Amino acid sequence: MGSDAKAVAQGVVNEARQDLVALSHTIHGYSETAFEETRSAARVAGSLEGAGFAVEEGYGGLPTSFRAVAGSGPLRVVICAEYDALPGIGHACGHNVIAAAAVGAGLGLARVADDVGLEVTVLGTPAEEAGGGKVLLLDAGAFDSAHLAMMVHPAPFDVAAPPVVAIEWLEVSYRGKEAHASAFPEQGINAADALVVAQVAIGLLRQHMAGTDRVHGIVTEAGTAANIIPARGVASYMVRTPHIGQLEALRRRVEACFEAGALATGAELTITRPNPPYSHLEHHAGLAERYRRNAERLGRTFHDGDVPPVSTDMGNVSLEVPTIHPFIGIDSLPAVNHQPGFTDASARPPADRAVIDGAISLAWTAIDAATDEQLAGELMAADGRR
Repeated sequence: MGSDAKAVAQGVVNEARQDLVALSHTIHGYSETAFEETRSAARVAGSLEGAGFAVEEGYGGLPTSFRAVAGSGPLRVVICAEYDALPGIGHACGHNVIAAAAVGAGLGLARVADDVGLEVTVLGTPAEEAGGGKVLLLDAGAFDSAHLAMMVHPAPFDVAAPPVVAIEWLEVSYRGKEAHASAFPEQGINAADALVVAQVAIGLLRQHMAGTDRVHGIVTEAGTAANIIPARGVASYMVRTPHIGQLEALRRRVEACFEAGALATGAELTITRPNPPYSHLEHHAGLAERYRRNAERLGRTFHDGDVPPVSTDMGNVSLEVPTIHPFIGIDSLPAVNHQPGFTDASARPPADRAVIDGAISLAWTAIDAATDEQLAGELMAADGRR
């Protein structure tokens, strides 16, 4: 049954190849950022509704989310579709590929769902780059009934279980006091200087951080004219650690650096955390191994060397539901994620192949999960422990 179902699912994806590639390119052209993915979400949801899925748009209270369901089997799989772009450089993380591959996997699985015992949900998850759409959907109950969750993410090379670390955002603002920079500088409080002190402190902190920790950010506002003491300074920072349980300690050390800037200059400091923190990701080993075998059957070659860590809100899902988040290569080198060259690579033929290979590999992995009694039993038992 499993091999027959795989052949059917692959055939469905291949038949839809032209439409799936067109969907990827259309979303690539939209380049809508977090929570603004109106056209992208509607296009993806419409592709599924046209194929017979029951679609609910605005799912979980998020205007650019949707839930599309097909099949009535006992094992419930959620395939996550991302479609937000990055400010300024568009789809430099290839979320257009993710969305199209998710649709393809959904189409292939819908055709065999009742035969193999699956309920298939394609979940539109906005704002992965900033905003935590999956965290918000998790809180809204979108994954409550799921037995497994999966997606593929473009990268320079294929990796079955890439390292995914925890992340937290800090929005920092200083309020100082304007004054003439030449005539009356002593009457000013320099908010831009507060940022300089903080950045120097963070730079010095790095030598005492664990090598696996990361702190990085940008200054978004630091004055309006060179002859006015800047009364406002604003920065956006991120801290990352290998495990979500380590985030708070590092965040407090970084916040102390910003407090030093306020103390040194007299500026008032405000720190907010605008997004929910993202957890590290715990890949389900059995599902990841099956995904790898399935992708290798399609001719894909996996990178087994060192892989730089990334962060995603899929990590939060993995703490609640057995999850995989493999990388799928789009032959982008020397360009890597979040570079303009990766934006270009995300709409080239290797990325188009990744849409199809990713869709088939995900579909085959879900079929494996449904038709392997031991694995299916393990996944359903995990649902009972939540």
